[in-house]
Amino acid sequence: MHAQTKKEMVSIENITVEFGGFTLLDRISFVLNKNERVALVGKNGAGKSTLLKIMAGLQQPTLGNISYPREISIGYLPQQMKLSDSRTVKEEASMAFANLKKMEAELERLHQEMAERTDYDSDAYHAIIQRATDLQELLQMSGIHNFESEVEKTLMGLGFLRSDFDRPTREFSGGWRMRIELAKILLQAPDVLLLDEPTNHLDIESIQWLENFLATHANAVMLVSHDRAFLDAVTNRTIEIMLGNIHDYKVNYSKYVTLRQERREQQLRAFENQQKQIKDTEDFIERFRYKPTKSNQVQSRIKQLEKLERIEVDEVDNSRLNLKFPPAPRSGSYPVIVEDLQKRYGDHLVFSDVTFTIERGEKVAFVGKNGEGKSTLVKCIMQEIDYQGNLTLGHNVKIGYFAQNQAQLLDENLSVFETIDEVAVGDIRTKIRDILGAFMFGGEASDKKVKVLSGGERSRLAMIRLLLEPVNLLILDEPTNHLDLASKDVLKKAIKEFDGTAIIVSHDRDFLDELVEKVYEFGGGKVREHIGGIRDYLSMKKLDNLQQLELSKSPTIQSASSSLKEEKSGKGEAATGNVTETKLSYQEQKELNRRIRKLERQVEEAENEIEELETTLAEMEQELATPEGASNVTMLQNYLETKAKMDRIMNNWERLTLELEKERS
Repeated sequence: MHAQTKKEMVSIENITVEFGGFTLLDRISFVLNKNERVALVGKNGAGKSTLLKIMAGLQQPTLGNISYPREISIGYLPQQMKLSDSRTVKEEASMAFANLKKMEAELERLHQEMAERTDYDSDAYHAIIQRATDLQELLQMSGIHNFESEVEKTLMGLGFLRSDFDRPTREFSGGWRMRIELAKILLQAPDVLLLDEPTNHLDIESIQWLENFLATHANAVMLVSHDRAFLDAVTNRTIEIMLGNIHDYKVNYSKYVTLRQERREQQLRAFENQQKQIKDTEDFIERFRYKPTKSNQVQSRIKQLEKLERIEVDEVDNSRLNLKFPPAPRSGSYPVIVEDLQKRYGDHLVFSDVTFTIERGEKVAFVGKNGEGKSTLVKCIMQEIDYQGNLTLGHNVKIGYFAQNQAQLLDENLSVFETIDEVAVGDIRTKIRDILGAFMFGGEASDKKVKVLSGGERSRLAMIRLLLEPVNLLILDEPTNHLDLASKDVLKKAIKEFDGTAIIVSHDRDFLDELVEKVYEFGGGKVREHIGGIRDYLSMKKLDNLQQLELSKSPTIQSASSSLKEEKSGKGEAATGNVTETKLSYQEQKELNRRIRKLERQVEEAENEIEELETTLAEMEQELATPEGASNVTMLQNYLETKAKMDRIMNNWERLTLELEKERS
């Protein structure tokens, strides 16, 4: 058995996109193949979201073509969306199977019709049998009889509790509703997944679950993300949009950055050598142009120059974000002191018994699942909501606050310049143009209306407002959402060099790495302090999950032990008790062996079916090769249907084989 050669899923041919005289994408071409997981990267405003919309069929390019094989299905997750408010979480997620439900109803109707009709030999009756057989096979392969457990497993993987399933979607924030839409797309199992910033509204554990899901279940993926750790874990190809063109390498993002740098250095060396060679040749021509004795050599050099293939160096976007926080006025030694803090919303306890002290100059992270109280505690520090217990801000503490939704709160009808001008006071007003230039809003860009800015450009604009007055306590709630990789690096460097104190609420592991020295974990109504960086915290958490020492109320996503228990029991809570590591390893191994046996059986069944179909197809081909067979329309139709069935089973065999390899490794 050999897997099929590369199968094209989407073909982009010479696509150009122009906006008001500006060329966003300039004659770009590439092919997305089956089993490829592509990172689409580039600066904010480079055209990443536009390209995804074109691939999803929601936007037309100015020039160029996009083509797909017949019957291909595409799932698209945009950055912003609107959900219906009339259904519960589980009902909304189950809409992923609406098409299968229609097929099931049609199958029932066909069975009823077959029972009532008596024209058994007619073409119409045979057509009904054929359609019913096809539907039965499609439904069997789709796993419709198991869809409820798939819906529950996916929702829990994305962080929902079992108690959330019957709540109306209108009760959930935008981020959680985005998760419902992501669950629907993943459940539909489309041939091509197009995901625009899927991690922006996920916590660390849900991101790890999504990483695993995409690596084991997806056919072809193209995603936009600014989470480097996520990109490196999921993708095996990188396409970067830069200055309207693309750089395309068959490696993950970090390896791509290294290879691109090496390639450019080689190009520069070759270019410099060639320029020296050209100059030497031109000097020779100039020196001996009028000497008859050298005319042959001069003509020879002129021809040599004309034939020379000029080396080009990849263009690089040299516009750079320059971010530096103003000097922090000195605060007291302990900017934030929290003692026995408690917060309730009615009967719902968010957290209790919270006690910690943040010292001047410390950079700390607030991490944990969404809804566990990170933003609530920030609001307590900001004195925006009431609470029980003691919370003291140190002497002369001046807070600079960046909220998740700040970029969305900007007035869309103002220009970039007006947005800053309305909040700037005093001498700083004379420097607005300089500040905007440092944030890549120089020249005409400062006259752009907010409504035409990309998500990342809006985040940058909201960040500028934070810089207009000196502060000594930075509180940044998900500051990296929508920021491109280069901007994130600049922001990280600026926070590192900031001489005040910083509290960063984030799920971006790469951003927090080597930035924070303390991690506060929110979960189960408690806040636990962990000394050390994000890597220390994550490695410790894996150990905790393995030994089941600390269990949260919501499901633990990536921990193999607890997720396997959840799949088996169907519950979001794991049993407490002194479970030893040995016993857990045994249970884990047992469950893994069960899954491997099941996959081996499914692979074997698919292989047997493929063998039978190969024999059938070979016999059909022999008959079709005869004059009688060539004119037999029914035989040709049967051949085409059998071949289509063969393709479906072959695709299923490929998917199962990849899953089996993943489980064994």
